[in-house]
Amino acid sequence: MTRAKLGELTIEQLVARYVEIGTAQDEAMLDNLVGRFNQLYDRAKAVEDELQRREGDQRRALLALYGHANWQVRLNAAQATRTVAPQVARRMIEEIADSRHFPQAGHTGMALYAMDRGIDKPG
Repeated sequence: MTRAKLGELTIEQLVARYVEIGTAQDEAMLDNLVGRFNQLYDRAKAVEDELQRREGDQRRALLALYGHANWQVRLNAAQATRTVAPQVARRMIEEIADSRHFPQAGHTGMALYAMDRGIDKPG
């Protein structure tokens, strides 16, 4: 979806799109479809960027996804909200790491390592 088309969506529609993308990423990861996963990453980032452009940085709307059933959706939401809600985002990232739900737990373990060493800074 192009930036212009994303700009026509409501915040609720953007969040729903974000869930669809995260769920598809999970499926791509489980099927070892790296190219597909990366393509979906770019789409998720476009939704995040659109939410950030909205008045007041509407990435906060992604906080509602912390309780989502899909672990990739949770992970994406936690990573995307690190700037707007750093403490709760970190707690969610830690929760995913502690869950032992792989591959997301492995990713968050590495993310915490990078965050603690200042290698990965929120954008």
